[in-house]
Amino acid sequence: MTPSPQFPEEQSADGAFERQEDAFRDWISTDGSTPYTVEAGRYHLYVCLACPWASRTLIVRNLKGLDQAIGVTMADPIRDERGWAFRDGPGYTRDPINGFSFLSEAYEATEPGFKGRVTVPVLWDRQTRRIVNNSEDDICRMFNDAFASLSKGKVDLFPKDIEVEQARLAAFIYEKVNNGVYQAGFATSQISYETAARELFAALDDLESRLGRQRYLFGNRIVEADWRLFCTLVRFDAVYHGHFKCNVRRILDYPNLQGYLLDLYQQPGIAGTVNFDHIKRHYYFTHDDINPTRIVPIGPAMDLTKPHGRDRLFPA
Repeated sequence: MTPSPQFPEEQSADGAFERQEDAFRDWISTDGSTPYTVEAGRYHLYVCLACPWASRTLIVRNLKGLDQAIGVTMADPIRDERGWAFRDGPGYTRDPINGFSFLSEAYEATEPGFKGRVTVPVLWDRQTRRIVNNSEDDICRMFNDAFASLSKGKVDLFPKDIEVEQARLAAFIYEKVNNGVYQAGFATSQISYETAARELFAALDDLESRLGRQRYLFGNRIVEADWRLFCTLVRFDAVYHGHFKCNVRRILDYPNLQGYLLDLYQQPGIAGTVNFDHIKRHYYFTHDDINPTRIVPIGPAMDLTKPHGRDRLFPA
């Protein structure tokens, strides 16, 4: 039987998942160099709490205190052949800004006849009625830098003194961990799966070792790379371990990574960005090529509120 890829247009001939490039990469500027200027209330963020990429933008929005400057709408975690939808339900709503029924309408409004896969997050400009950007990396950077004048949060997630090193580590985390779980889960050949899975766990082993020496990825401060890693770690035992066959070890089996996960989850403004009902229903119900029964597991039992002990191991 020939395996059916989840996204045929993003599957290589040898069965490897090759993620599409982000389609919209315009920039919000502070100096008037782009048509998009920093204004409170002008931009709106479309996300889904199930999606790790979208959740990272929501985390940065929260940490920077931009909730009054940038609105947000949550999409239904159940995505069918029509794509991300806006419906009323627990933790998600209809679109109050444009009245879109589906996020694809935003893509069509921005680029008529858009042929790519519709993804979250989306940063929408209410003034020009088009997508500014659908790259989580760009959106996080703009929230941190361009929106500094509107930010109520003083944290700097991209410190200049570690700029080069953080960019290098972030690229490693993206390739081997963030996207690595998808390359394992969406592989349609044994060799592609094994290659991705082995590289994933080698990377987790490296990160476990790094976090055995310091509280966060860069000492005692939390930066963007930490939240990049967090968004995969918090979903790992619930969906990636079983659904994506990333089952060599759980995060629970890594003492440093597990404590680090609890530490980050317990930071102010973070728990509300994690919804395990949305996460599990999205992956197990939506990816019907991987899980054709669409049965959503009731476990695992997870308590992310218990003491992490990282502050005692690495006092400030």
